[in-house]
Amino acid sequence: MDGSGDPNAARKAWLSVLAKAQAADVAALWAEAGYAPDHEVLRAPEIGAVMVRGRAGAVGAPFNLGEMTVTRCSVRLASGEVGHGYVQGRGKDHAMQAALTDALMQTADAVAVENAIVTPLRNAAEARRTTRAAKAAATKVDFFTMVRGED
Repeated sequence: MDGSGDPNAARKAWLSVLAKAQAADVAALWAEAGYAPDHEVLRAPEIGAVMVRGRAGAVGAPFNLGEMTVTRCSVRLASGEVGHGYVQGRGKDHAMQAALTDALMQTADAVAVENAIVTPLRNAAEARRTTRAAKAAATKVDFFTMVRGED
């Protein structure tokens, strides 16, 4: 638990990582790990849209910014765990792999799944954030004020 008092905080964290991950990264990690769990598809991957909301200056009144395409999927493992996958874009395989990962993270194999799939995706996301921050920092302009009349 992260101290927030939310019993679902860990699940929210790995679902967030899966939802924001690059589809190619998820597919590569799945292929490398070789997971093929017995499962039933509860909701086949389907493409839809969600409304994205924003706030002016991050503090103003919320407004509808626009729609974003998402794909969702739900599965049940043979052992009974239910997993859901909601991902950005139109990646049906990505949504299925996210749902299966979510279900597997609820089993006794959670540590192995985390090490094989979730942690590498989290590290890749952090590397992208660091790269983006470095590029932004390279364009930073430092302004300084000269005081007139000083020697």
